[in-house]
Amino acid sequence: MPTEPMPWIPLQQRLHQLPLILAGPILRRTESTSVTVWLALRRACRVTLRIYATEYGNGLVIGSTVVTGERSTIALGKHLHVVAVTAQPDANQPLQSGQIYAYDLSFQADPDREPLTLQQALNTEHKPAVPISYFEHQLPTFLLPPQDINELKLIHGSCRKTHGGGIDALPIVDDLLEQSARFPQQRPHQLFFTGDQIYGDDVADPWLFALTDAGDTLLGWEEELPIYPTPNPTIPPLKAKHLPPGERTSVAENLAGFTAGLYNKPDHTNSHLLSLGEYSTAYLFAWSPVLWNEVPEGHERYRDAKRIRIWDQEVATLRAFWHSLWKVRRAIANIPTYMIFDDHDISDDWYLNQTWCLRVLGKPLGRRAVQNGLLAYAIAQAWGNTPEQFAPGTRGEQLLLAAQAWSVSQGTDQSAAATLARLLGIPDLDRSGQPKFRRDRQVWILDHHPDALQWHYTIRSDCHEVVVLDTRTWRGYPIAEDNTAPPMLLCPSAFDQQIRAPLQQSQAHNLQTLVIAPTNLIHLRIIDWAQQWSLRNGKVFSFDVGDAWNLHKEALSELLAALFETRDRVVVLSGDIHYGFAARLSYWTRHPEEKTKAQVLVQLTASAFKNAEFKTQIIQTKLKSIAPEPPQEWVGWNHTPELWELQSISGLVRWLKLRPVPPPLIRQLHPTSGNPIVNWTIAARDSHSLPDWHYRIEWIKRQSAHYPAWGKNLAWLKLGKFRKTGGSPLLAALRWLWCNRWLQEGEEVVGESNLGVVQFRDFTEQNPYPTVYQDLYWCPPWRPNSIVNSRFDAMLAPESAAMPFPLLPKSLRR
Repeated sequence: MPTEPMPWIPLQQRLHQLPLILAGPILRRTESTSVTVWLALRRACRVTLRIYATEYGNGLVIGSTVVTGERSTIALGKHLHVVAVTAQPDANQPLQSGQIYAYDLSFQADPDREPLTLQQALNTEHKPAVPISYFEHQLPTFLLPPQDINELKLIHGSCRKTHGGGIDALPIVDDLLEQSARFPQQRPHQLFFTGDQIYGDDVADPWLFALTDAGDTLLGWEEELPIYPTPNPTIPPLKAKHLPPGERTSVAENLAGFTAGLYNKPDHTNSHLLSLGEYSTAYLFAWSPVLWNEVPEGHERYRDAKRIRIWDQEVATLRAFWHSLWKVRRAIANIPTYMIFDDHDISDDWYLNQTWCLRVLGKPLGRRAVQNGLLAYAIAQAWGNTPEQFAPGTRGEQLLLAAQAWSVSQGTDQSAAATLARLLGIPDLDRSGQPKFRRDRQVWILDHHPDALQWHYTIRSDCHEVVVLDTRTWRGYPIAEDNTAPPMLLCPSAFDQQIRAPLQQSQAHNLQTLVIAPTNLIHLRIIDWAQQWSLRNGKVFSFDVGDAWNLHKEALSELLAALFETRDRVVVLSGDIHYGFAARLSYWTRHPEEKTKAQVLVQLTASAFKNAEFKTQIIQTKLKSIAPEPPQEWVGWNHTPELWELQSISGLVRWLKLRPVPPPLIRQLHPTSGNPIVNWTIAARDSHSLPDWHYRIEWIKRQSAHYPAWGKNLAWLKLGKFRKTGGSPLLAALRWLWCNRWLQEGEEVVGESNLGVVQFRDFTEQNPYPTVYQDLYWCPPWRPNSIVNSRFDAMLAPESAAMPFPLLPKSLRR
């Protein structure tokens, strides 16, 4: 466990002092028939994974070996060797739910020597002992999901920026596991990272300083970043070290095309990641304390007082992040962890719209940076999500071997580079140097190669299924509209591949369906207004216009239709927006003979792990209660209806037939609008023109925060968030008011850094509609060394009746 940071020493000079394991072990995809563990090592090794039963299934005493598996590392760099090793039990003897299992690892670096044990690989004489277990036997442990949905416990969250506002909430997972490690009925079963595990943009200057040093050192070579389509021998090559922290804005925007810094936000691109080394080591720094070391102080780099102050503030924030990183490392070694990207894993606005694709992929440096970010994602995140996709003889293994060949050649192997682009799904360029698109029914999509790996996936247990969506690389861009028009977050073929196909594979009525949607279906109204205003004014990159499902109503209606084709109750886990909340969507469809089917969706959002902002902290308070979120009613037609508008002016009523609109037609349903003098409403001519579907959105109130039994006076928070003292009496009074518990107990959202714990209750054979609970854990301003949780709960039983849609009076029908 870390104490005080060491003085800055370049990684090259201290590399020999580091342990074999640079990051990990991270427990990844874990099922009854397969267990995968991910690691990043300093040397090439043959890694063996052993799974053990524990006596009485409580984790205390190691029992017999259940299964073993082994795999060799791939060399992403001279000193960076990565592996996701999988052990597969015999199909006739699968792992059992309700039992705590342990695992161990050994490392064969030299065939003439004994393999290193896990403890030997974790520790060196230069590093303190690394806690990786919750038991005296010092082995990590895990638990499979239960057979009973009432016992399932999931954790989720997103958006973890190293220098973001608020505490880092991810160490709370360690607290939850520490309290429940030996109790199978209480222990969490799965952890989901729902996007922005790292930030390729909006990087702290001192962190980029460390990443560039570590990236070049671990790879063992310095990547030449392309500027021109064809290298110019008269111009010296551009390398990451030539672009110091805080000075990359012009290069990132003009030479790479990135949009994160537009609209007067140069600080979001002035330290943008570009090289493979930077993207790859960002994951090592995010998940492990091994590489962390003190960086130079501000006055050692700058003379300008403002730059010195900003640098030192960021260093202090990073130091607090580093302080609790040992807890993160232990937590993700002991719970199956699943991941999916959002935009910041590459860059803000990644594939947001067609303009972004043309602007970035059409520039050599932008294309290279996207490829580097995606390759780092594939190795650090995707490999563990779908290890079967990277098994020997697969396209995933081709990607790993191509990455190794490209690194060995120090970036000069053009055949390996082409293979990487093809397998990562980066489209070829046309004759004009722009990325290729192809048509998918009514939209354009990026022209992925058929061999490209899939980033979406599904996991199942005896009681639940989780469908994880890729809403970035399979977007549908409008054909007949401006290139900045909001896209469908899934194109038509992606709806079939990512939703319909996996849901049709399983029809068990007792499975609870969850969907991981990195971007939300439901937002605060103020965000909708801001995005609509930005769209009208051509500032689509200022508020991520195009990342919201509800901004593209046709795509949202298609999503709901796809989900409810085979499911009556769905829970969506989401992140992205830096505040947590819960909302319920009741859904009705009209079927032949005018029968109505009722279904329900509950969205649970947990965000951000670490990126609280002043605006999210404001909406957490009682101030937001002045303008609570109202219910919304939406209706839609798959055919062209005959609609009429009733107008009442000073008691005089007239009916006007509305011009037919081709389907799909979507309208928000309001009560009679206007005032007692002038008002109007919409009605259908007859039952044949009634809406085909109808949904209602309602926000769920959060309950008052309370302290878990372990939540007060936590040692790891002492270097986190402190109360400021001193100043004028007025400032002291304002500070007291802001930290007052009454003010902070708002009714709808949690805007501080948070994570969500999801559970289900009251499911029986007689009652197939459980209640879902989300507990958001966060650090309260009124007690900054403690953790509280706020609960949201929602019934998953569909409502039988929708708001009736008005019909034209029979006397007016012809």
